[in-house]
Amino acid sequence: MDISATLPQPSTEECAHSEKLVALIRNEIASDGGAIGFARFMELALYAPALGYYSAGKQKFGDGGDFITAPELSPLFARCVARQCRQILVQLERADILEAGAGSGALAADLLVELEMLGALPDRYFILELSAELRERQARTLKQKAPHLMPRVHWLDTLPDGEFRGVILGNELLDAMPVERFRIYDDGIRQLHVGWENQKLVWKERPANEAICRRIQPLGLPSGYTSEINFHAEAWVGSMARVLKRGVVLLIDYGFPHAEFYHPQRCQGTLMCHYRHRVHDNPLILVGLQDITAHVDFTAVAAAADKAGLSVLGYTSQAAFLLASGLDEIAAASDPENTRRHLELTQQIKKLTLPSEMGELYKVIALGRSVDPPLQGFQIQDRRGRL
Repeated sequence: MDISATLPQPSTEECAHSEKLVALIRNEIASDGGAIGFARFMELALYAPALGYYSAGKQKFGDGGDFITAPELSPLFARCVARQCRQILVQLERADILEAGAGSGALAADLLVELEMLGALPDRYFILELSAELRERQARTLKQKAPHLMPRVHWLDTLPDGEFRGVILGNELLDAMPVERFRIYDDGIRQLHVGWENQKLVWKERPANEAICRRIQPLGLPSGYTSEINFHAEAWVGSMARVLKRGVVLLIDYGFPHAEFYHPQRCQGTLMCHYRHRVHDNPLILVGLQDITAHVDFTAVAAAADKAGLSVLGYTSQAAFLLASGLDEIAAASDPENTRRHLELTQQIKKLTLPSEMGELYKVIALGRSVDPPLQGFQIQDRRGRL
């Protein structure tokens, strides 16, 4: 079945925008011998200047976008993250927060407001954001929710130098980094590329490169098995290690440890596309109009951190992290007499913590240097042994 027939139809303007991006990709395919690696295709689809999904002006977050993240779902999320940040910030002198890929700005705004209430504001709140459209939205959100804290907020084009002290945050960041895709055959491993035939983007296969073979061959996966490797995420962790002098990298995303990520039953991989709150698995349509993501291999993230000189300080589910970070305490402080608000709060907590919602699929990992454990958010449950 053609999945595109079951999805909402884009407008004429959206179709024209997508065609411009497809033309750009077609030119690169032609100049690269008829096919480009999937990671490069995903990079262009999401981040091509002025055309990619995250670079253009399309609304992405919330009810009017394509998906909802935890900070948009409820300020409870940021309030819990703030408590973990406070524990780290009070250990350090003149500490900052750096959020990479701040989305709508909801996490930054709610986090700053809560840290102010807790008496633990960072000296500066940096946002590393390459999208001009998202920067504008983040600024609007912050001005609306925390105008008096705007002087602490600074947008960055590049990473700071290697003297950063504080907390580096990444919420649903790694899942949107370009991944390589591969498929197993009896005679070897093929790397999935993207080509152009019959007036549409199509899958192509090439012998897998050495890096993919070295990583995948020892797993003994069956013929036909298709999945992903996120080398970009591993490189990003290394970059964070180079800039972090003292503090914690706190990452929240959906994913699994290595054994679950490459489980024999997960034979079609984890690649997903989000378009107007519909989920499907075809990244070659609606180019520039839909999000493309893959789950995170947290074992690979931990290995990259260890190689770069960071310690893995904790790994757990989002539900366990939020509960350990004061979710019950925050919820108990709400007024049960305000029936409507109390019901809203209860529904938000369920979505954030239930295994059937975000509670189990989403994980939290903390990577650090020169901070004193244990970290608060991992006191109820720490799954480092599963990595």
